[in-house]
Formats: sequence, C-alpha cells, structure tokens
Amino acid sequence: MKDYDESSAFLGQWGCFQQVVFFVLAASTIPNGSGVFSIVFLADIPRHHCLVPDANLTEDWLNAVIPIEVTDGEEERSSCSRYRLDVVKNLSSQGLIPGRDINLTQLEQESCVDGWSYSKDIYQSTIVSEFDLVCSEQWKQPFTSTVVFLGVLIGSFIQDSSQTGKTVLFATMAVQTVFTFVQIFSSSWLMLCVLLFIAGMGQISNYVSGFVLGIEILTGSVRVLFSSMGVCLGYAVGYMMLPLFAYYLRNWKSLLLALSLPGLAYIPLWWLIPESPRWLLSQGRVEEAEAIVRKAARWNKVEAPQVIFEKCSSHVSLLCLNYFNFLLRTNNIRNTTLILGLVWFTLSTGYFGLSLNTSRLHADPYLSCFISAAVEVPAYIACWLALQYIPRRVSTICVLLLGGVSLYLIQLIPQSLQSLSVALEMLGKFGITSGSSLMYSYTAELYPTGLRNTATGTCTTLARVGSCIAPFLLQLSLDFKNLPYIILGTLCVVSAFATLFLPESFRRPLPETIQQMHKRGSEYTDTMEVQKHIYYEVRGDYLQSLTLYFAL
Repeated sequence: MKDYDESSAFLGQWGCFQQVVFFVLAASTIPNGSGVFSIVFLADIPRHHCLVPDANLTEDWLNAVIPIEVTDGEEERSSCSRYRLDVVKNLSSQGLIPGRDINLTQLEQESCVDGWSYSKDIYQSTIVSEFDLVCSEQWKQPFTSTVVFLGVLIGSFIQDSSQTGKTVLFATMAVQTVFTFVQIFSSSWLMLCVLLFIAGMGQISNYVSGFVLGIEILTGSVRVLFSSMGVCLGYAVGYMMLPLFAYYLRNWKSLLLALSLPGLAYIPLWWLIPESPRWLLSQGRVEEAEAIVRKAARWNKVEAPQVIFEKCSSHVSLLCLNYFNFLLRTNNIRNTTLILGLVWFTLSTGYFGLSLNTSRLHADPYLSCFISAAVEVPAYIACWLALQYIPRRVSTICVLLLGGVSLYLIQLIPQSLQSLSVALEMLGKFGITSGSSLMYSYTAELYPTGLRNTATGTCTTLARVGSCIAPFLLQLSLDFKNLPYIILGTLCVVSAFATLFLPESFRRPLPETIQQMHKRGSEYTDTMEVQKHIYYEVRGDYLQSLTLYFAL
C-alpha cells in the first residue's frame, strides 16, 4: 500500500486547499500566545505599602510612618510594615518631628493590619491588588502562574488520551474562550485559580491539536513551513498583541474581556478545517479520507484518480490501536521518548521562565514583553531555515548550546552593563524558542501516524512539568540573583549532550507504522520480531508477547 504522501501527491503542495488549511490553523494559535502570557500583566505586583487610614497625622509623620529599607543598594519604602500607628498618633499630637525629635529606628513596627495602598503608575488594578497577594500572601502570586500551567499539564494528559482532529481543536478553543471570560466574575483568589486551571487545560490541547492536524494534512516543504513558522508565527502574533492590549487596558478585568471576545471569531472556521485524512486512514476509515481528498482536489482544480487509497484490512486497523503500547515498550523507542522528554522539559522551563521574567527586565513592562515576543519572530525564521537545510540533531544541539552559554554568561556581566545582560537573556530566549519550535517538528517526524498525536501530547506533558516550576524558579533570584540562569544553562548543556543519542529524521518520509519507526531507531532491529510481538499481543497470547518483548 502506498503511503499518504504518495497517494495524495496529485493534489500538489500549495493549492487552494493547502492554503486555507495553513492560514486557518496558523490563525487558531493566536489566542494561545496572548492568553498564556496574560498572567505577566494580570499577576504583576504593583509598588505598594501599608495603608495609613485618616489618622489626623501631621504631614511630617504621614511621610515618615512607612519605614525606609535598603534593597539592592537602593532605599525604598517598606512594602509590608509600618510604625505602630497608635504610637505615631501620640507623637504627632505632641508636635514632635520625626528624625529630629524622635529616632525612627527605635520605634516599634507592625504589619499592614489596615491593608495596602497600591501604586497606579503602571496598572489600574491587577489580581495582586484585587486580592492582596503580597507580604505573607505573596507566595500566591507565583503559584497563580503555576496553576495556569498545571491546567496546561492536565490538558496534556487529556491530549494523550484523545484523538487528533477538528472536534478536539474546537472543543478546547471553546474551553479556553469561555473560561477566560468567566474569570472576570471571580469573587476570590481561589475561584480565580479554578477558572485559570480550566482555561489552561484548553491552551495546550488547542495548540497541539492544531499543530498535529496541520502536519498530517500538509505535505513536503509546506508541512515543514507550517510546523516551523506558520503555527509558531500565529502564536507569536498573539504574544506581541498582548502588551498592546495591556497598555490600553490597565484593569485586569478589561484585559481578560479583550482577550476572550476574539475567540468568537473562530466559530465559522469549523466549516473550513477538515479532518485529518492520514488519521482516518490509520483508523481504517478509507471512505471518509477519500471524501476529504476528493474535496481538496475540487478546491485545487485537479482531477483525482478513480482509486486514491487501498482498503485497510481489519488486522492493520487493529494494529493501529496497539501503537500506544510501544511508546515505552522497546529499547530504542523508549530511549527516544525519554531523551525527547528531557529536551522538552528543558526548553519549556527555559522558555516560560524567561518569558515570565519580562516584567523585571525593564522599567516599562509593556516594552519588555513586546521585546520578548518580538525575539520569537527571528527565532521561528531561524528554525524554518534549520529545518530546511540542517539535520535535526545538529540543529537541536546548536540551539540548546546557544541558549545555555548565553544564560551562563549573564552572571559575568557587571551591574553597570544592564543592557548587555538583557541582550544575553534575549539571545538565550532566541535559542530556546528556536529549539521549542524545532522539537514539535522533530518529535512528529520520529513517530508513526497512529502514535504521533499521543507522542506529541506525552512530550508536551513532560514539558509542562517544567513550565509549572518556572514561576518558582524565578523566585530563587531573591536569594541569589543569577541562580535561575545557572540552572537553566546547565539543563540546556545536559540536554544537548543527550540529543546526540536521538535518531535522525532529516529529509525522510513520516513513518506510517511502528515497524518503520523501529527500523529508524536501530538498523539492527529484526522487524519481523516486532511484527510477531504485535501479532501475539493482538491474539491475547501474552506469554509469547512477553518473551518477545524482552528479546527486543
């Protein structure tokens, strides 16, 4: 039986059908870019200090009631304490002047028992000022970001167990849109976290479904262009739009409303996006796959042959259902999965860690976020060029080392050259972003059709573990400023070494069966033994299957 690429070659690579699929699926990722990083603005911490209620204090005491602390060599007002208000009232009523008549360092301090006053220089409100996520409650601020990524993590598990297709794509887009909107009505931090968690579940499933759908429908160089630039640039456009929305909508509820409403524009796309013919074939649904390809032929104004695909036997269809068992079953495929998991974990930790750090790079968080987003455009272009001309292993190793070395060098830059540190951090993000985009294509090219969506979902699940810890990784800078960069740089170097043991997929056709993947991983594998192993397992002869399993 001919493979899908060969059977559908008469369609060409860039007809009307492929153009619609390319641009519509690329556009479907725009809400992902703006949605996942909205937490940068929603949960940013405005300058704040203890609220001092109207207490009949003199102007001198109003200015002195908040203690002055030294942080990183600079004096600033305390965020979490004030001088005892009853003592200050008494001293003020006596006409004493702070600093002249009273030594302020000897006054007793107290916590912000009356709440906080938040600066509105940058934000009108954030969830931090709404729910007072500061001082003793400050741990909730990074945990809020982690909740989003925990939702993304669970979404990855759901993606593992689901099939690819437009039903999953649109269902997860609906979850993302609806629950982003409902967050506006949160009456407590706990309620907000629950809604953020559910919205996060739709984030990754939406992205992965759209990615896999495109990579299975498109062929040849167009598939490479879609996987490395099309879907990624859609994501980057959404990311770059985020600081623009946030700049003009500085209230967190207004920002959420603006980010949720565009999701309604995607409803008409249901009638433009087809199901994956490649996946339908793997399930033995030949007639449905042929109907889609014949429709594509009409769109492209080409004539389809009388018979496009041969009938799949029920035995082949049954084998497709058993592909999942091989994700960690045989040695070379298990090693491939584990190494890919490490690389995905590293890239995700680095990508989200550096992206969430944008509010600390510059005094203007909107400019910082835009720069961080804009860096992704050349990163995706570089990834596309690498996918076109450079073997996958070499590309992956190079971007990992670029990211790792750049982050290592940051600790050598003196404080006076802050702009150089920012440049190195953006160079590190350039490498890590290129690697993240590259790994989607690399992973999809290594696994067969029946396992591709599951494998991609599994790798993204491991990646989301990294994104969950990224917000707390940034908190390590409070103890040692460069520690997050050292950890991320080390992970990149270790992952680059591990990539040496991955199989190559450059300019090779997508594997259609588990046997083809097995042969790619090891030239010395006896494919007939793999076939027998599947055959015995399908028949329920588990003793023979187990014997052959250890032989592999």
